[in-house]
Amino acid sequence: MSDVAVIGAGFGGLASALRLRKLGHNVTVYERLAEPGGRAQVFKRKGYKHDAGPTVITAPFLFDELFTLFGKNRNDYIEFVPLDPWYRFLFNDHTTFDYGGTVGDTLEEIAKISPDDCEGYKRLVKKSEAIYRVGFEQLAHVPFHRLSSMVAQLPALARLRGDKSVWDLVCSHLKHDKLRRAFSIQPLLVGGSPFDTTSIYGLIHYLEREHGVFFAKGGTGALVHALTTLAKEEGVAFEYGVEVDKFEVDGKRIESASTTNGQTISADDFVFNGDPMYLYNHLLPTANIPIMTRLKRDKAKLSMGLYVLFFGTNRTYDDVAHHTIVLGETYRELLSSIFHDKQLSEDVSLYLHRPTATDKSFAPEGHDSFYVLCPVPNNSSGLDWSKEESALRELIIRTLEDKLLPGLSHTIQEPFSMTPDDFEADYCSFQGSGFSMAPLFTQSAWFRFHNQAEGFDNLILTGAGSHPGAGLPGVVSSAKVVEQLMMEKR
Repeated sequence: MSDVAVIGAGFGGLASALRLRKLGHNVTVYERLAEPGGRAQVFKRKGYKHDAGPTVITAPFLFDELFTLFGKNRNDYIEFVPLDPWYRFLFNDHTTFDYGGTVGDTLEEIAKISPDDCEGYKRLVKKSEAIYRVGFEQLAHVPFHRLSSMVAQLPALARLRGDKSVWDLVCSHLKHDKLRRAFSIQPLLVGGSPFDTTSIYGLIHYLEREHGVFFAKGGTGALVHALTTLAKEEGVAFEYGVEVDKFEVDGKRIESASTTNGQTISADDFVFNGDPMYLYNHLLPTANIPIMTRLKRDKAKLSMGLYVLFFGTNRTYDDVAHHTIVLGETYRELLSSIFHDKQLSEDVSLYLHRPTATDKSFAPEGHDSFYVLCPVPNNSSGLDWSKEESALRELIIRTLEDKLLPGLSHTIQEPFSMTPDDFEADYCSFQGSGFSMAPLFTQSAWFRFHNQAEGFDNLILTGAGSHPGAGLPGVVSSAKVVEQLMMEKR
């Protein structure tokens, strides 16, 4: 078996390392940060704990599989707590919509807003299931580096109308604007606008419905620790503070990777768990990159950026759900300003995470911990975040204080933030994008960066920028693609 170097200890890298170790390979994971997890870092400030990355588990079986590979039980390492509701939507008129539980629970909530949409919701669930059966169960774990693979799936994608947007899909079943907004929001969680994202991502709705929405007890950082512990038990080695700055290439093979601290990483095979846009722009010699891959790189449309504000409060807000999506006054206009005009708006929509609703360890007794995510343009906008950050922070605090967290400006503790500049600097995210490539139809499956890197026989990609895409289910599924590609090498 070969020696494999996994570059990056995000979820894609950890899952790939485990699957390749099960195949018998000698695996070493190299991470530029001081801890594993990639974007799923953990921040601590004077008794407040904050997950920096994903906050929900929507396909728990994918993590169960990683432990089962070695005859172990995920429950012995980490507990997944079901959430109720999964998400609470707060509209601009201060009304709410709780989403989660059974179909019956959701229909009761829909009836409070628009009884006429109950039958439409049932049809939406059926359509989402049909997409899920193909888009997730059949395609999420298979390689798409051969054009023939894409051609074979075109009839199914045509039947599912993958050329339509998530917004089109939702509007074909639901009439009320509030419900259309609530049920089209999922693409933002993987980096795309619902008005542009292929309707294939409508499968997220059924994925949640089929498998539930959970919180990892102790936070996503605790899940990273569980996976790292498993990997070490099974013989995977880890090196931290190691940043690759160049791959040394001989023809179609990666000979080694050089690092910023002068180290040389040698291996038979390399798995890259990072932003492919960064890889193809900075780490590989342009002359060795095939022209089609260069065109894909140069024409790529990136996801939006993220502004994340972390803070605690010296009181608890017990009526605030674990997850609240605060929708602004506008929807299409706001998203157009972010994705197309690349401008900030005085109107904001926010994703608020209150982990202390489920796990009191995230804050001192009698306090709460919060994380609020605000979609913003990526750094292709030219925005100067050293000037824009303070105004956006004030707008978010004011919005939350008015709509959800009364007295926040007086109760807030230890606030700090991450901007697209931080994503670019800390995670080597090209132009500070939050999720690498946007989830457009023309950037999905074969059209996305291939897991088997073109032009390099022993370089495989995993993570959000490669197939099947962003979000924990997509990222962890990409490790299955890595596993298949390595098995084909035998």
